[in-house]
Amino acid sequence: MEIGNLIEFNIFKNRKKKIKSKVNLAMEGDKEAFIFLIEENMDFFYRVSKRILQNEYDVEDAVQNMIIKAYENIGNLRNEEYFKTWITRILINECNKILNKRNKIIPVSEIFALETSDEKISEIDLKEAIKTLNLEFRVVIELFYFEDLSINDISKILNIPKGTVKSRLSRGKEKLFKIIGGV
Repeated sequence: MEIGNLIEFNIFKNRKKKIKSKVNLAMEGDKEAFIFLIEENMDFFYRVSKRILQNEYDVEDAVQNMIIKAYENIGNLRNEEYFKTWITRILINECNKILNKRNKIIPVSEIFALETSDEKISEIDLKEAIKTLNLEFRVVIELFYFEDLSINDISKILNIPKGTVKSRLSRGKEKLFKIIGGV
């Protein structure tokens, strides 16, 4: 292993230990540790909720409600290694509550790079295509492509089997290709 890679690995390992330690402290009621964990993941929380809700005020409400629920229930977390999965599930539930209150589905606006043939799809075309997908496909595509979560993590967050995650990813991509004329 090269020295640069070794240093990066050690930094990652030390960071992971620190996060694990903070989760344990937060589970025991340490407010400072909980605040650290929230601040450490705040950008992630905003990206996920923004892609689902599309409205800054709703995003703020969802994140705020998630923080309150997570703080009230952190003692119920069974395994510190699943903190991010656990808290993301809370966030998605809060987003879904807001969507249900609005009684309409708001599509995802973020765009990921997708190519058909030799042509790169325009961002506007892809954005419009994503808007037409059902929420079940949009959420899985967002978590997998934008947030770089694994199929296993998505399965845990959404409380669905891994096979269902794979199926939704595959079917969602197929639908996108059909919409944009790639198939």
